Order: sequence, then structure tokens, then C-alpha cells
Amino acid sequence: MKFYLRNISRRGTFSFVLLCFILIACASPADLQPAGPLLVDPTLTPFQPEPTIPVPFVESQLSPLQEPTFTPFPTQTTPGDGFPTPVELSPDAIGGANFSGLSINNPLTGLPVSDPTLLERRPIAIKVGNSPDYVRPQSGLTLADVVFEYYIEWGDSRFIAIFYGNESPHVGPVRSGRYFDEHVARMYNAFLVFKFADPRELTYLKASDISDFLITPGFGKCPPFVDGVVNRDDYNNYFFDTAQWKNCAIKKGVDNSRHALNGGFFSEDVPVSDLAVNKIRTFFSVYNYNYWQYDAFFHKYFRYQEANDMINGKTEAYVPLSDAQTGLPVTADNVVVLFVPYTFATQNEAEDEIYHIDLIDYGNAYVFRDGTAIPAKWNRIDEHQPILLTSLLGTPIYLRPGHTFYEVIGTTSSYTQNGTDWLFQFATP
Repeated sequence: MKFYLRNISRRGTFSFVLLCFILIACASPADLQPAGPLLVDPTLTPFQPEPTIPVPFVESQLSPLQEPTFTPFPTQTTPGDGFPTPVELSPDAIGGANFSGLSINNPLTGLPVSDPTLLERRPIAIKVGNSPDYVRPQSGLTLADVVFEYYIEWGDSRFIAIFYGNESPHVGPVRSGRYFDEHVARMYNAFLVFKFADPRELTYLKASDISDFLITPGFGKCPPFVDGVVNRDDYNNYFFDTAQWKNCAIKKGVDNSRHALNGGFFSEDVPVSDLAVNKIRTFFSVYNYNYWQYDAFFHKYFRYQEANDMINGKTEAYVPLSDAQTGLPVTADNVVVLFVPYTFATQNEAEDEIYHIDLIDYGNAYVFRDGTAIPAKWNRIDEHQPILLTSLLGTPIYLRPGHTFYEVIGTTSSYTQNGTDWLFQFATP
């Protein structure tokens, strides 16, 4: 395959980042030790007919950091006899959607914001690279409210991070746009920040009705793209300053007004589930794989990223993922796996791996919070609102107040279970 032709010597050292974690968390991560193959036959997913054989993996442990407390939301559900059951609630009834002016909770996290004026604007959706590996640690991921990760091409994944309740002077490295980004930008009524795109995708985005809200590098400091650290390849040296965009938007005369967002349902109460899951692994390719490790003390999932390309005899291994901007480990309060169709419009797009990821209507999902898994459906009932997550019976699923990370994998993907360790195996159409 084409991605085997890439430079396989792209690994940099992670020792400095790991040392930072030791100083921050006051705990030493365990030495990476290879683990043997899974010995228990995996349980087949009800969504996919064929199991995927997991590969051996290597673990390390990290003591996480405490984060601010949050305001819980009242319990409210809308029962349904079957799926799909549209949920019709006023914005003030939905956790975090505080447009009455009486609350300071972020509609995307359910958490209080330190500066309520930050919510008087459009969110900003920013493309963040995850390859080549020397771009790690990225900047700003711990300050984003919501992050989507999806497959792009040739074995790699990429992030699109939504900033609303926080600012960050460096977010990036900012990378190119994709068709999928349009869905995310529309759902959050967001500005879309990216560093150019394939001509086919760029032409499509510029011809769409969100063209006024596309932010790409230009001349001068408006838009506020800034240089990154030294010793990074020039193409990966573009970062975005979210705080400087407000004045730039005024200068450019673009609409930066607040739009009502029904961010979701939030509650401290842990939903009832018989599925205990402590590790969520996503295998995009031999070049890109990761896992989220649940920490019961902090009620958070900690991100670990691949340390080796699994070629030339190298085995699966991981290191913690951190944020160069904050110095903190990348964590999530909720991890949501979405099964979404990956398609090609033409044979030419198929040859170049230019995907249409159709986050439209509804599909299967798994919601992970508080060490449990909840079989779910994702619903996009409004083009201009975030997706709604429901149980298989159509009742809303309550997320833990905090940050949510979406893993967007294809409907042709599969997963296997080995006790509390789940592996999602990405597959292209």
C-alpha cells in the first residue's frame, strides 16, 4: 500500500515529555514492558460480523492531575418505545445550553467557564495534526471543549478541536482541511481553521455557504497564525491564536455572534451499564494507533499514542500524549466511538484516499464514561446542532460534565472485547 512508502524514520524522542509528566504528576511512569497476546477469545460486536485479532501491546501508567469541579445538571430523560425517537427539548432544558443569560456553564462541557464573555461568540474548530510523529506533543488539545479524531489517508489520523470556553495562544500544528470538517463546522456554527486543502476539497468548501467562516493563512497577523517552536518542518510550523481572532473577525467584518448550541446532556450520575471497560484502543494503522486508559480516582481517560511504527519487526508500544501549550497530559471525561460511513465520490478520490465521512442522520456508537460502556446511537437531528447521543431505545445519554473526545471510525470497522480491554479496528471501505 502507498503508506508503506512513507518515511519510517520519523520517530523523535518522547523522554522530555515523559519527564515533564513525572514532575507534574509527582509519580514515575512504569517502564514499558511488552505484553503477550490476548489469551481470551474476544467477544464479537453485535454491529459487525467479523472479529479482529488484537496485537500485543505495551502499557505505561501515569498519575493524572486534578481539574476544576463542575455544576451537575438535573436528571431529565425523554422515553421512547424504539429508535430513533426525536428528542424535542428547549435549549434551557438541555445540559449546558445556557442562553437565558442566567448561567455561566459551557454548553459543550456542562462546566462553568471562568470568563462568561467567551461564550458570546462563535466556537472555533481548528484542524490539528497528529503526524508525522515529531509534531507531538501538539498544542492546545487540553484546552479544547470537544475533539474529533478521524482517519485521513495513508494510515494517519487527524484532530479537529472545538474551542469555545477557553482560549489558547498556540493551537496546532494547524493542518489541511477535509470534507468531514464541514459537518463539524456546521454542527457548532463554528469558524473552521485549516491550512489549505486538496484542490477538490478546498473548491468544495469555498463554494459552500460556510465559505465566510473559513480561516486559512494569509498575509500579516490577521488571521492570527503564529510560528511554532524551532526545529519543526515549515509545513508543520503554523499555529493559531484563538484569543487574537476576535479583533481580527471585527476587522474582516465577519459574523462572530453567539448562536444557541444544544451541547448535550450532562450529569455526575453514572448511567447503569453492565459493561466495565478500562481501556479503549483504536487501531487506525501500523503507523497510527492509540488507547485511552481510565483512571477511577480522577474519573478521566488518559491518552496514550503509538511509540513505534509496527514494521521491520517493531512491536506495539505506547507513550503518554501531552499538550505542549499547558504541559498537561491529554485526557477526556468522555470517549465516544462513532461508526460513520467512509465513502468515495469518484474512483479518482478512492485512488487518492479522499474520503467523504458522512456524519448524517444516525448511526451506531459506544459511549464510554466512568469506566463503563454504553451501547448507543448517534443522531444528527439538526444540521446546525451537535449530534445527540441516545440509548438503543432512544432516550438521551448523559455525559460526564467535562471534555469529550470522539473517535470517528468507519461502519466497515470492527471491534473485539477482552474483559475490560476493548479494541476498535479501523477498516477502509
